[in-house]
Amino acid sequence: MKAGINRRYFLKQSALAAGALGATGLLPRRTYAATKGGTKLNCVQIGCGGRGRSHLDAVIVKNAQNLYALVEPDVKQHAAVKKILETKGIDTGSLQLFTDYRVMFDKIGKNVDAVFIAAPNHHHAPAAMMAMQRGINVYCEKPVCHDIAEARLMRDMARKYPKVATQMGNQGHCMEEYRRLCEYIWSGTIGKVTETHSWTDRANGGEGPRPPVIAPPAGMDWDLWLGPAPFREYHADIHPHEWHGWYDFGNGSIGNMGCHVLDGVFWALKVEHPTSVEVEYIRGGSDERYPIGSRIRWDVPARGDMPALKSYWYEGMNPTTTAKPQGNLHAARGDARNFPPLLLELRKQYPDEELDKMDSGTLYVGDKGVIYTGTYGDRMHIVPYEKMNATPKPAKTLPRPKDIFTDFVQACLAGHADTAVGFEYGTRLTEFAILGNLAQHAGQGKKLVWDGPNMKVTSHPELNAWVQRPYRKGWEV
Repeated sequence: MKAGINRRYFLKQSALAAGALGATGLLPRRTYAATKGGTKLNCVQIGCGGRGRSHLDAVIVKNAQNLYALVEPDVKQHAAVKKILETKGIDTGSLQLFTDYRVMFDKIGKNVDAVFIAAPNHHHAPAAMMAMQRGINVYCEKPVCHDIAEARLMRDMARKYPKVATQMGNQGHCMEEYRRLCEYIWSGTIGKVTETHSWTDRANGGEGPRPPVIAPPAGMDWDLWLGPAPFREYHADIHPHEWHGWYDFGNGSIGNMGCHVLDGVFWALKVEHPTSVEVEYIRGGSDERYPIGSRIRWDVPARGDMPALKSYWYEGMNPTTTAKPQGNLHAARGDARNFPPLLLELRKQYPDEELDKMDSGTLYVGDKGVIYTGTYGDRMHIVPYEKMNATPKPAKTLPRPKDIFTDFVQACLAGHADTAVGFEYGTRLTEFAILGNLAQHAGQGKKLVWDGPNMKVTSHPELNAWVQRPYRKGWEV
């Protein structure tokens, strides 16, 4: 795989683009709505299924912002979304419809205040960077990008345009529990944390060759759906959700859930660059598909007064014999061998604890105790609950946003970039998580030594081909 984005070339082109846009009065600028003295943003939704509909409900319905356009390569989704919004009292008569966000930016970009990106991962960085270059605020689902080089480029671009608000869709970061986790750990409640164990029942991967070629769904522009990814004919096990399991489009289970479940690890324990990452166990996968299950370990050096940390990730496990199948990507395809032993031990020791039996969570192991958090930091408590109730509560030192969408909308309307999960943080968390993908590409038992500041694997240089992907012609940023 050849590197597709040369960093120096990209930054040079970004500077040229910024100059050209600045000459037209588009960059930098406050939001269109704020400049006009209004209280509504002109919003564009890129990707209209799944999370995209959650965006629309939170921003257009509940936050009463203006939906200016939809971008979706499957035109059936245009009609479906319009119908849903109309049942909620939203007038869609003037709504503009596009199948290609490049065309949208060219035609109406000057009137757009914010874009909300819920397309598959391989579209995240191109769409977000095109928006930032035009001074348009960006909310992008997690992981904020598809590969590590994109994380660095997006962080550089966010710094280049400090008036542009950015937010990664990581709702748990705005919730109470992860903020309390930080305050408990930083106050020394469980002492020095040297291990974390994070898990998910997701199994966003596969085995074997591609399924046979079939026609894409009626109304879908398959070439636009592929976008910057290499061309392939349409086949089953890819749309609308299974793309997570293919190298070209997603980031496997860790890309799907890692930014949620590992957020507390990265934030509360002040993680920067791990020195190494290794897959200790792997099941399934192929030369173009992520595994069905794996166990990954990051080795994090000491940070300030925090000791060295071993952070573990378990995916695709089958936690109990009573687990009900959640589709072919969840616990039914898991592996009971790939499960945090400490969690099993704690369940036996504290059978009445509300420890997740089928979803996702994290255990933080300190020399004075253990803290548990759920998928989004929910149900944060010292184990057992009795100890939590007897422990003095630390002071609340972190701000409490209302929710992740309101936080972003308010920043856009105020014309500043101060958001809870801006790209400065979101790209770092994403990079930490998808380093696990590099280890999965290497295979079981290969310890990858990671030079974070220089963004390269020093122990297995052939793995650097996965740090930066090529872009298909016509989709270069």
